[in-house]
Amino acid sequence: MALVLAVCSAQSSVRNSSPREAALALEQQGENAEAETEWTAVLKAHPADSEAYAHLGLLEARQEHYKQAIVFYRKALIGAPHMRSLHLNLGLALFKAGELKPAIMEFGPLLKSAPPNSPEVDRLDVLLGMAYYGQQDYARAVPYLKAAAARDPQNLELRLTLAHSCLWSKQYQCVLDTYHEILLQNAESAEADMLAGEALDSLKDPAGAIKQFRAAVQSNPKEPDVHFGLGYLLWTQRQYPEAATELQAELVNDPNHAMALTYLGDAELQLNNPESARPLLEKAIRINPSVELAHLDLGVLLSDAGHDGEGLRELQIAARLAPGDTDVHWRLGRLYRKMGRMQEAKLEFSKANSLHKAENDAVIQKMSPPPAAPTTPATHP
Repeated sequence: MALVLAVCSAQSSVRNSSPREAALALEQQGENAEAETEWTAVLKAHPADSEAYAHLGLLEARQEHYKQAIVFYRKALIGAPHMRSLHLNLGLALFKAGELKPAIMEFGPLLKSAPPNSPEVDRLDVLLGMAYYGQQDYARAVPYLKAAAARDPQNLELRLTLAHSCLWSKQYQCVLDTYHEILLQNAESAEADMLAGEALDSLKDPAGAIKQFRAAVQSNPKEPDVHFGLGYLLWTQRQYPEAATELQAELVNDPNHAMALTYLGDAELQLNNPESARPLLEKAIRINPSVELAHLDLGVLLSDAGHDGEGLRELQIAARLAPGDTDVHWRLGRLYRKMGRMQEAKLEFSKANSLHKAENDAVIQKMSPPPAAPTTPATHP
């Protein structure tokens, strides 16, 4: 962590230089503990010495003791509130300690006052972009990461981070633009293909999304989630045999992939293979009990096999996890009716009908938006 330290002449004139010189020499030799001892001696003689606090912060940061470094940098700033290097190092310590919001508060003003087109601007764009990214504030991360990536076109990792930020902030054209820039550096980037596929899926282009995921599989069949992504897209298009093949391939890479287990189980159900589906769904639930589709499918499977009590339990869990899922309430209604619990069946069917009507109304509103309000005619005296 770079540090530019300055000491005002007034401080230097009143301070015994011997501990300071010893501290600096020990620092240069990498003797951190001994250097800390000397800087502490400086502070005993001059408790408000900003340089000593700043160096102690640097030594703690070198040892990855970021919390303590933050304390020392803040004490240094009391005596030197306008020293840019101290604000930068405080921001870096905060960033590395995971305190991203206060780190942004340090980096932001530094960027505004930095000389245009300077290395400092480049660095601060990256730091601000990554800090917002770490906060999952992807929309705010994008402009900083875009600026940094434009100045460092060979940095593939930076462009991938930008593409992720664009995707998660629903800036899909930005994903596709960044994808094409990545291809100029690495024509076989599976991760970039996957990001482009996700963007195309969000843009309602399933054929384009599937094509991108096929390219990703070809580039790197061991890429995490690559077979799952392709399998899921095929599943959405009801291409269950091929979806099952891809989901099985994901499980070869990661046998405990809960979502691959779930969708493979559902594909087996759709293909009328309940004996194959059940162990997959049960394993998915053991790994991740919060996957609603696994509970729903297992509930259907169990109730169809005559295990109504167990099926009911799974469907009730699915309803708690996804109370807005029409299919869950419809399935519950059917099972309650089968069990002779007519009042509960009626309630579930009513919920399903209400949700279905709300879905239809939403579609109608999208297809036929209300007319614009009439403008007020101009009046003349």
